[in-house]
Amino acid sequence: MSIYENFYHLMPDGTIKQINPFNGTEVWCVEERKRGPAINVPPEISIPLEKRSPEDYCHFCEANYDFCTPEKARVYQDNEGKWQKFYNISPEELNSFSADFRRVGNLFEIVTFDYWVKNYHHQLNKAEKKWKEAYLSSPKGYEHAIHILKLKMLRLGIDFNDLSEEERLKKIDPFFGGCHELIIGKRHYKKDASFSHELCSSGELTAEEHFQYFKFTIESIVDIYEQNPFVRYVSVFQNWLRPAGASFDHMHRQLVALDEWGAHMEREICELQKNPNLYNDFAINFAVYNSFLIAENDFAIALVEIGHRYPTIAIYSKSEKSRPFEQTEQEIRGMSEIVHTIHTVITSQTTCNEEWYYAPFDSISPLPWHISIKLRVHTPAGFEGNTKIYINPISPQKLKDEIVEALYEKRSAGSLSPNIRIGDEISRRPNILNYYKAKVLDTVK
Repeated sequence: MSIYENFYHLMPDGTIKQINPFNGTEVWCVEERKRGPAINVPPEISIPLEKRSPEDYCHFCEANYDFCTPEKARVYQDNEGKWQKFYNISPEELNSFSADFRRVGNLFEIVTFDYWVKNYHHQLNKAEKKWKEAYLSSPKGYEHAIHILKLKMLRLGIDFNDLSEEERLKKIDPFFGGCHELIIGKRHYKKDASFSHELCSSGELTAEEHFQYFKFTIESIVDIYEQNPFVRYVSVFQNWLRPAGASFDHMHRQLVALDEWGAHMEREICELQKNPNLYNDFAINFAVYNSFLIAENDFAIALVEIGHRYPTIAIYSKSEKSRPFEQTEQEIRGMSEIVHTIHTVITSQTTCNEEWYYAPFDSISPLPWHISIKLRVHTPAGFEGNTKIYINPISPQKLKDEIVEALYEKRSAGSLSPNIRIGDEISRRPNILNYYKAKVLDTVK
């Protein structure tokens, strides 16, 4: 019997029953529940865009830097085309020049600063205290921090006026040392937008901008880990559009520090210990034998992955290194290229979640860095709650065919990197992931 029969089964009526081989999620594909394309569906009505410069359409826009917590870092491209990075932006510098990407603390944390303080006695480190003191010593900085705190207290239903000055200053600590952070892109709309639906998503960035976005995210993972010794994993994800969980329809990635791996990661690592070739067997080799391969370059490969509650494209790094911050710049650029290419064909019109997976800091089991792009193209069925069987209305074959067709169209238009191989151009060689060769690092460099 094939090792795959327990995980993927086509019924006579066309229903496809799937079990996620990594975490055990049960999914049925019933294609009658959705008609039409899965990606890049334009709105029925196009509303002309009222262009404003600088953009001020939401709190993440360029004109509204004062509505975000103090900036921990920013990246921008100078007049000579070089990418520059600055840390701990002062209040006076905040609006002095434009950032291509900004790193700020999330105003409403999932895992709060108080969580780390009360459960682990964590405090601001010396550098964070120094930055906070310097920031608040400036009248402009103090005004900004208090303004943000007032916004937060209002949303939480707390009367700001009931707080003493000492309490206010304590509640500002998360702005400088919290471990739930955002990486925010510059543009709300793409450069040549004429209508209100023409938003700037990851796919509307240039390949170089996307690489810088990737690189900035990876550096931020390391910064979070180094500032808080109790962190075991940093969850990285991007929610695109409100139906996917985004607060604003403005491109941003989130990083959330955790003191555990999470149940799904723990299960995957248990399975990996039983079968060290798990990801080659059930991601790469399964995709090879079922023609689910989408695109690849020398460093990464994209494929349709089974057993997800939403249609999912997975991008796997071929590197020996299990964590993105251990990889070379060339390997990271290669991974960025494939992820960016998938975003360019699904465009800003496709609601999706981008989720990162890599070996936790304290794991001795190597697993490949991979990224899932989950298309939020349907509303979950009501019976999923008590059955834990999820309905995915797009078959793996249909999703693969649609993405590959869009990639060929992109190539014909002359806008696809020559490094990328599509569909049948991809070698069907099994076991191309090299993660099992990795030597686990004791510390983060």
